[in-house]
Amino acid sequence: MNWRILLEDRNKMFWALQVAGWLGYAFVQYIGSLMQEMRGIFVLIIILGAYAGFLLTVPLRYIYQRIWNSNPVFLVLVVLGCSYIAAAAWAVIDNATHWEIYKFGYRPQNWLFYFQHTIAKLYIVLCWSGLYFVIKYYQLLQDEKQKALTATSMAHQSQLKMLRYQLNPHFLFNTLNAISTLVLVNENKTANQMVSKLSEFLRFSLDNEPIKRISLAKEIDALMLYLDIEKVRFADRLQVKVDVSDDARIALVPSLILQPLIENSIKYAVAKLETTGVIEIVAKVEQGNLLIRISDNGPDQFSPSNQERQIRGVGLKNTEERLRALYGKQYSFTLEANEPSGCVVSIQIPWQPKESA
Repeated sequence: MNWRILLEDRNKMFWALQVAGWLGYAFVQYIGSLMQEMRGIFVLIIILGAYAGFLLTVPLRYIYQRIWNSNPVFLVLVVLGCSYIAAAAWAVIDNATHWEIYKFGYRPQNWLFYFQHTIAKLYIVLCWSGLYFVIKYYQLLQDEKQKALTATSMAHQSQLKMLRYQLNPHFLFNTLNAISTLVLVNENKTANQMVSKLSEFLRFSLDNEPIKRISLAKEIDALMLYLDIEKVRFADRLQVKVDVSDDARIALVPSLILQPLIENSIKYAVAKLETTGVIEIVAKVEQGNLLIRISDNGPDQFSPSNQERQIRGVGLKNTEERLRALYGKQYSFTLEANEPSGCVVSIQIPWQPKESA
């Protein structure tokens, strides 16, 4: 039996619990008959009594469903009234069965004797009603909890998509401007290559879901597409060094998590240098964590008093928000000064190889 399907189907769950509950009642009654040394025929009486209880409590379910949203006082009165009627009917059936089978057709002189043990039956029916309402309220609570989790998940995914799709318009403007300049100076081959790389980079950006993760190797490949575009703009003024260990290459990372950081380095470091700007990407695995370090040799050393990059660099804030949304407290994102000048951005996240994903 698939228990998950059973729990999700309220109707099947009711009948399963109904059958199991009354079988349990019959079993308890049977154990009691053994202690009192009743005759074997009493088993039939127990079965018929349990069956009567089973049938009489089924209508209560539909009555309770009809009055579920009623006034609490009215609800309690209806539950007590219906439970008493069901208990009285059950007592009559149980007594008549007992007298007919166990006492060979005995009939009491006073018809009120048919209702004896009604109070005992009422306690059982009230317990059944109480369990019904407890289970019903629990199911409603689980529904509300699931709705809250679904809403939170949807908000979480929307936040991630919003953060991932915030491509800097300056990058597109500069790239299109560079392509236009190349066309004007008849560098059509270079312009065509630049358009091709821009197309591949944008396709990668749109094809990969922001809530999913890709291998760092694939992330580096996409990053090189972006850097190849920037190399056309800066020519020999941009130099990129990549040092990624084999373990780090198969690590899963959020798609395009590094591009805003590289863009930040180009904007606040390479673009301001008259000499060659060097961007270095280092990634390795240490103690179960993936460490990624992106450094540049910008003209200014990063310090608390010189936070232009941190304040104006939307990419830094964007990246940290994505890491927080994906990893909670299991991440580290730091900025520090590089020697002799420039900035270093360090990311530490749990290492999860692609093969185990």
